[in-house]
Amino acid sequence: MKKFIFLFTLLTCSIIFSQESDTNFWENVQFGGSFGLGFGNNSTTIAIAPSAIYNFNPSFALGLGAGYQYAKRGDFKNNVFSSSLLSFYNPIPEVQISAEFEQLFVNRTLGNIKDNFSYPALYLGAAYRVGRNISIGFRYDVLFDENQSIYGSAISPVFRVFF
Repeated sequence: MKKFIFLFTLLTCSIIFSQESDTNFWENVQFGGSFGLGFGNNSTTIAIAPSAIYNFNPSFALGLGAGYQYAKRGDFKNNVFSSSLLSFYNPIPEVQISAEFEQLFVNRTLGNIKDNFSYPALYLGAAYRVGRNISIGFRYDVLFDENQSIYGSAISPVFRVFF
C-alpha cells in the first residue's frame, strides 16, 4: 500500500510540474467536499470530508481528501478518520466517472468494549455534473467486506461540491 501511495504521489507531482509554465497552478485547483448531520431517536451522526483536486484539463482531475465521521446510538460510538486519493474523468461535460481509494481508521466503543481497526475502500462511480462544481451520482466499493465495513452496503450516493 505504501508503494502505491508513493508511486501515485510521484506520478501526480511529475504531471503537475510538466504542465506549461504559462498557466497559474492555483487557477486549476478546486476545493470542496461534503458535510453531513443526522439526528434520530437516541442517535447522532456528524460527518465532514474536505477535499482538493487539480484539473489537468477539462476532462481529467486528481486530488486528495480527508474525512471524519462520528456516530452515536445508545452505548455505541463510532469515530472514523479517513484519507483518500481521488481521480475524476469527464468524457463529456455532464458525465463524471470516478475512482477513489480511501483508507479508513475506525475507533468503536460499545459499552466497555473498544475496537480499533483500519480497512481500505476502492470506489468506482458515475455521476451527473451540474456545471463545473456539482456532481450527483453513485459509487460502488469493489473491496466491500460486510464483516469489516462500517457501511451496510457497497453502493453509496455521491454528492460533490467544488469551488
